[in-house]
Amino acid sequence: MSPSQPADDFNAVLDAAVDGIVLIDKSGTIQGINRAASRLFGYQDREVVGRNVAILMPEPEASAHAGYIAEYLRTGDGEVIGRGREVVARRRDGSQFPAFLSIGVVQGSTPPRFIGFVQDLTQQRQAQEETRRLHERLWHVSRLASLGEMASGLAHELNQPLAAIANYAQACDRLLGSPNADLEEIREALREVTAQAVRAGEIIRRLRRLASPPETEAQPTDINALILELLELTRSGGVGMEPEYRLELAAGLPSFTINPEQIQQVIYNLVRNAAEAVAGTSGRRGLIVVRTARCADGGVEISVCDNGPGVAATVADSLFTPFCTSKPTGTGLGLALSRTLVKRHRGTLDYSPNPGGGACFVVRLPTGMTA
Repeated sequence: MSPSQPADDFNAVLDAAVDGIVLIDKSGTIQGINRAASRLFGYQDREVVGRNVAILMPEPEASAHAGYIAEYLRTGDGEVIGRGREVVARRRDGSQFPAFLSIGVVQGSTPPRFIGFVQDLTQQRQAQEETRRLHERLWHVSRLASLGEMASGLAHELNQPLAAIANYAQACDRLLGSPNADLEEIREALREVTAQAVRAGEIIRRLRRLASPPETEAQPTDINALILELLELTRSGGVGMEPEYRLELAAGLPSFTINPEQIQQVIYNLVRNAAEAVAGTSGRRGLIVVRTARCADGGVEISVCDNGPGVAATVADSLFTPFCTSKPTGTGLGLALSRTLVKRHRGTLDYSPNPGGGACFVVRLPTGMTA
C-alpha cells in the first residue's frame, strides 16, 4: 500500500458522507469541503478553498461564528465547539436554508483546525410546516363541527331576542294607533327593541368568532372572560337533559398572551365531552364544573370536571391518541387536537379521575404567557 493510500481512503470517506463537511483553519479560512457540502452550497472545492467560511453564512450568523472560534482560541472553551446548533446557511446564489451545524476540533492539529458538519433541515422544516397547516385545517374543521352541534341551541337562543323585538314592535304599532298614545311607554318599548337587537348581535358576534379562520397572532386574553363567553353558547346547545354548569373562576388572574380561538376550542371540546358524558346519567342531573386557578409558578390551570360515568380503564391510557374514541359516532380527534393546541402554547393537557366520580381534564398554561 502506498503512503498516500490512507489519505485517499479518508478523502473517499468524507466524499461518501451524506452531510456537508467543511474544514477550516483558526482564522476561519476554508481548507476543503466534501462533495455533499459542494452540492449543498453550490460551490466547487476550488471556489471556496482559501476564502473565509463567512461566505457560507448570512449575518448575523457569520459574525457570531467568528466570535465563537475566537473565544475558543482565547479560552479553550468555545460556546459551540463540540456542540450542535441550528443556523441559517447561505448558498452560492444567495438563497438561504435552515441547517444543523456541529463543529469539532481536529485533534493533534497545531495551530488548531476545525471541522464543521452541516445537515440541511429544509425538508424537515417543510414537513413541520405542512404538519402545522394540517393541524390548523383539522382545528378549523373541528370548530365548524362544533357549530353544527350547537346549531339547534343557537337557533333557539337567537330566536328569543328576535321574538322579543317583534313583540315590542307590534306593541309600538298598537300604541301609536291609540288616540291617547303614551309617548313614554312607546320610548320604553323602543329601548327594549334596541336592547334585544344588541343581544342578538352579541350572539352573532360570538358565533362568528367561534367560526372564524385560525388566527396566527397571540394576544393578551382574559381567561375567565373567554370561558364565560364560550359557556353562554355551550349552555344553549345541550345534549339531552341540560346539565348544571358550575363556574369556580379565580379572581385576579392576569391576562395571558395566547391564541384565544385555539384555547377556547380546547375548552369547548372538554366541556362538550363532559356534557355528552353526563347526558346518559340516570337518576341525577349532570354536573359540569369549570374552574380556573393560579398555579404556584404563576401560570394558570383550567379544569373541566363532570359527575358522569368516568373514563373506562381500557381507554384511559390512549385518550389523547388520534382516532381513539369510545363514542359510537366519535372521530377520536378532539382530545388529540386539543393537546396539540395546548402544547403549541407550551402547556399541558392531562386527565385524571374525578374524586367525586366522573372525569376531570386539566389544562395548564405556563407563567411565561402572562401579558
